Amino acid sequence: MNEMVSIIVPVYCAAPYLIQTMEMVRKQTYKNWELILVDDCSPDNSASIIEQEIEKERNGENPERIRLFCKEQNEGAARARNTGIDAAQGRYIAFLDADDIWMPDKLEKELAFLQEKKAAFVFTAYEFGDENAQGTGKIVQVPEKLNYRQALSRTVIFTSTVLFDTGKIDKKLLHMPVVASEDTATWWKILRTGYTAFGLNEVLSIYRRPAKSLSSNKLVAMQRIWNLYRREEKLSLPVSACCFFFWAVRATLRRI
Repeated sequence: MNEMVSIIVPVYCAAPYLIQTMEMVRKQTYKNWELILVDDCSPDNSASIIEQEIEKERNGENPERIRLFCKEQNEGAARARNTGIDAAQGRYIAFLDADDIWMPDKLEKELAFLQEKKAAFVFTAYEFGDENAQGTGKIVQVPEKLNYRQALSRTVIFTSTVLFDTGKIDKKLLHMPVVASEDTATWWKILRTGYTAFGLNEVLSIYRRPAKSLSSNKLVAMQRIWNLYRREEKLSLPVSACCFFFWAVRATLRRI
């Protein structure tokens, strides 16, 4: 089976990373892909960089494999990804953030894993990277399977590691809600309908984490997760507190 993978990248002030991102996709060992970049009204020169790279593809074997969509106004990553989902022509859909890193065999290995498991939704382990995307040695291991109840207390699914089979899951279910931590809200929404996510415990991505105030990031993350429990999942206060406790413990251990 050699069906196409649609890779969706939201773009906002991503100019420093875009050439590396596109070259990284070109070097994937799995070759049947399309790259959909959605510029979210970025104020930098992201769109022009992408257009220059697209021009390089004009004389290639597949000149249409990189496509750019430009939003007329800034709407956020969730709506940018949703635009990409609607435009996707491949059976399989992968998300990639412009500043993250994929190993060259990421698509090949993950697609083989998805087909082996006959799954609709898979994800992989990943490593935290520094601002230069150099691995720090902090690796997030992933479980073999994850259902809805399990996912509520362990946010181990990283956006740049997921792969979906739209032959088994409706594309509309992949649409992200416009909320903080929209990716986590999406995984929960999908799993809530009865799907199981399968984890490939191999590092195939690096999560670039620029130098910021870690304490501030943690507080923001805590507030976002709590809001998801209460507002999106509409869990009771006791259930939310229980899930939040185990989420906090696992999130702390993941960073040690």
